[in-house]
Formats: sequence, structure tokens, C-alpha cells
Amino acid sequence: MGMTAAERLAWIQSRIAGACRACGRDPAEVTLVAVSKKQDVAAVAALAACGQRIFAESYIQEALPKMDAAPAGLTWHFIGHLQRNKAKLTEGRFDLIHTVDNLELAQKLQKKSRELGQIQKICLQVNVAGEDQKSGIAPEALPELAEAVVALPELGLCGLMVIPPVFDDPEGARPVFARLRELRDELSTRLGQPLPVLSMGMSGDLEAAVMEGATHVRVGTDLFGPRQL
Repeated sequence: MGMTAAERLAWIQSRIAGACRACGRDPAEVTLVAVSKKQDVAAVAALAACGQRIFAESYIQEALPKMDAAPAGLTWHFIGHLQRNKAKLTEGRFDLIHTVDNLELAQKLQKKSRELGQIQKICLQVNVAGEDQKSGIAPEALPELAEAVVALPELGLCGLMVIPPVFDDPEGARPVFARLRELRDELSTRLGQPLPVLSMGMSGDLEAAVMEGATHVRVGTDLFGPRQL
């Protein structure tokens, strides 16, 4: 017998709380984002029934029908690579888009937000480790992109996001998380505004991310079990 949704949620919450205790943080500072990509609506509903409110998707075509069928009152984030020609499909449905990494995408999101009369909250995805296969803005190009983004009135820049390289030891990702925090602090000073969100850490390395200041950890497999779709 595998764990129930309630047991998996409690386990992840206990891991976050333990990491917070180890570094003197308040667990309330860390938001658990349940990554529901490749999971069916029943799995989302089961976790929602246990009190989880924030879910994230990576593919627009999978996300929108699932969001329509899911229980009401949930908050949705987008954490996948968002192609520029799909930006209009977000339709203001996502509370936070974690993965903006170029100005053209930002401008398309701004245009849609203006049409809807909304502010779209975003994070900038940074390719801290310089991996060719990963999306994200290079750290040295981050200030220029951020300055252009904050000039777009219908976008709200909330912080930074990273997907680190895969390491056998979760501690291997820790320098990447530390660097993202440094980049955030430098950028916040440069822009003269707070950037409260550090979206970093997943099932295998969430403790290291929390130790380095993560505010949003994105957990899929350890919350849901094997993919359903």
C-alpha cells in the first residue's frame, strides 16, 4: 500500500518544517507548490481535500482543461517553459508565472494582461549553472531584462526561479540556490524594490533550497506519487 494523499502532504510539510528548524526560519515563510503536471483531476482533488491550495502546471494545453475541472478556490501557478506564441493562452488564469526568461515573452504577457485589465505576477527564470539544455536568462543578462520588465506596468516582478542541474547528492544543488539568492539580493538593491519570491527546490533537494532561502518549493513526485497521465 502506498501512502495516502494526506500522508504524503504531511511528510512534505514535515520535511519543510525540519529544514526551517535547522536554519532558524519560520515554516510559514515557505510556500508548498504542488506540481500536478501529468496528474489527473482526481489526484488534484484528493490533495485539495487535504488542504493544499496551490498547484502548478507545466503545459498550457494540459493545464487549462484540468483547471476547469478541478475543485473551485485553488490557486494555480505556471512553472513550465512558456512558448511566446502560447502566452496569450494564459488568459490571466495563473496567479504566478515562474518561468519568464526573455523580453518578448514578457511583452506578450503584458499585452494580454492589459487586455484583461489585470496585473500578471511573474518570476524571472535564471540559468545559474549555464546549462545549454535549460531555459533561463544568463545571470549576467539578468539586470537588463529585469529593468525592462519592471517598466511594463501590467507585470509584477516578484522574484527569481531556478531549476538546478541534477546531482546525486541533493547538497550539490546548494551553491546554485545560494547564487540565486545572491542574484535576487543584488537585483532588489539595483531596482530599489523588494523581490520576495525565490522559487527553488523540488522533491529531491527541497531541504537544501529551504536552507538557502527558498520561499516557494515545487514538489511533484513526492506529493502525488507516479504520474497518472
